[in-house]
Amino acid sequence: MTEQTIHLELDDSGLAPGLPAPKHPRDQVQDVPYRPVEFRDDDLSAALERCAGWLRSAQEWLGEPVDVLSIHLDYDEREGSPYYDLKLLCNEEDLAGVPIALRTRDVAER
Repeated sequence: MTEQTIHLELDDSGLAPGLPAPKHPRDQVQDVPYRPVEFRDDDLSAALERCAGWLRSAQEWLGEPVDVLSIHLDYDEREGSPYYDLKLLCNEEDLAGVPIALRTRDVAER
């Protein structure tokens, strides 16, 4: 078996530049492990809707389902903080665009 190297273009946080970012200012893609993508809001349904919207756009960008390892829901009772904290724990290779790079490499080799 031969190992092949693929080239990934990543930003400073290790994410593919084309990966859709969560749109709300309270939401973010966090650091490793598992690259939690966080959606925070006082309204759980709003956080879930933003999460679903981001997941749809990320899957469209990736060209396949994003590998979500788990979904974590927590709350924050600190004054001034959004109450709900919803996190998708995602495969970091998907968020770095590895499946896109593999498809691009396969097309170039044909």
